[in-house]
Amino acid sequence: MLAVAWQTVRCNGGAAGVDGETVADIESQGVAGWLGALARDLKEGTYRPRAVRQVLIPKKQRGKFRPLGIPCLRDRVAQTAAMLVVSPIFEADLEPEQYACRPGRGAHDAVKRVHRLLNTGHGVNAHFVLINSGRVIDHNM
Repeated sequence: MLAVAWQTVRCNGGAAGVDGETVADIESQGVAGWLGALARDLKEGTYRPRAVRQVLIPKKQRGKFRPLGIPCLRDRVAQTAAMLVVSPIFEADLEPEQYACRPGRGAHDAVKRVHRLLNTGHGVNAHFVLINSGRVIDHNM
């Protein structure tokens, strides 16, 4: 599972975390050994995530920024492996109407579904949870 997670993280690219370690660094020292050390730490219960490097990303509004946390590659691989294992388990129990934090689904999909129901004569009794993650909600969807 860690090898699949590594390939996913490697393909996503991204900047180095607080440790400064890059994909090229890991490939030059040997991916198999690096993954082996991570697997050992996970199995022995000694794995500890590192601090997250924060960078400020400029927003469209002049002088405004949003924080972005960049985990170390080691943490990204561990998190991706956990997601690969756990996601299908939770996904199997979710109702089709649930859109939050699901692969291939998002807030826009939920809004489109509600719009489609309203326009086809369905009454809607809905529970909405809106999470503001620093984005402006487009009320004209």
